[in-house]
Amino acid sequence: MKIVVAIKQVPERDAPIHIAADGRWIEEGDLNYTINEPDAYALEEALQLKEKQGDAEVVVVSAGPERVQSTLREALAKGADRAIHIECDDLSTRDTLGVAQVLAETIKAESPDLILTGLQSDDLGLGQTGVVLAELLGIPHATIILQVEFSGAGLKVKRELEDGWFQHVEMPLPALLTIQSGGNKLRYATLMGIKKAKTKELKTVLAAEASAAATISMERVYLPEKQKKTEMLTGSPQEIAAKIVEKLKFEVRVI
Repeated sequence: MKIVVAIKQVPERDAPIHIAADGRWIEEGDLNYTINEPDAYALEEALQLKEKQGDAEVVVVSAGPERVQSTLREALAKGADRAIHIECDDLSTRDTLGVAQVLAETIKAESPDLILTGLQSDDLGLGQTGVVLAELLGIPHATIILQVEFSGAGLKVKRELEDGWFQHVEMPLPALLTIQSGGNKLRYATLMGIKKAKTKELKTVLAAEASAAATISMERVYLPEKQKKTEMLTGSPQEIAAKIVEKLKFEVRVI
């Protein structure tokens, strides 16, 4: 049994954000980075499945610049067996499809039985990469997963729906699941785990040529602009009410 976990390195939630001098992105040199929290839950689910299964191998995969290796080492320290760094310095210029293509080329070569990702990323929050990745690999997928169990040659999963409702689904392997945060308690890396991580395999591969083209051009990044404006409405009460409704519909867009 081979389980691949796709993880992303993101800025820490409380990191101060500054816009770069050219105004087209943030100043990344000022940031501290960590594992994307939803992906940390995906890793925890994989490690628990490994402990239950006994003979499973957990492989963590992450795309990005050299700095993502620190996050991969953290995953190895928590119990992953080996790691793959997809070297890609322009990840921020790729749309969801582009990112999924980068991951798909490497993950396909691993021929995993199960692929886990977080539900979404803390930085962009699109929640699309996992399902697009499943489509590229041609395998079934399920989202917002809280519990996973192996059942014969397949899986039983518990999905979180709205208003306290849940859905139980049986699906075949191989498959891809996006894991909901909070389903498990995250573990910390032990001192022994940190020592063992130094000897575990961390392989670096280049992003595939077929998915190397940038697809997003960032023109401007800016802070929300605050402004105050007072406008006096005149006319009869009926006319004023009609003007207020029009502004709420077309300017404020709350009705």
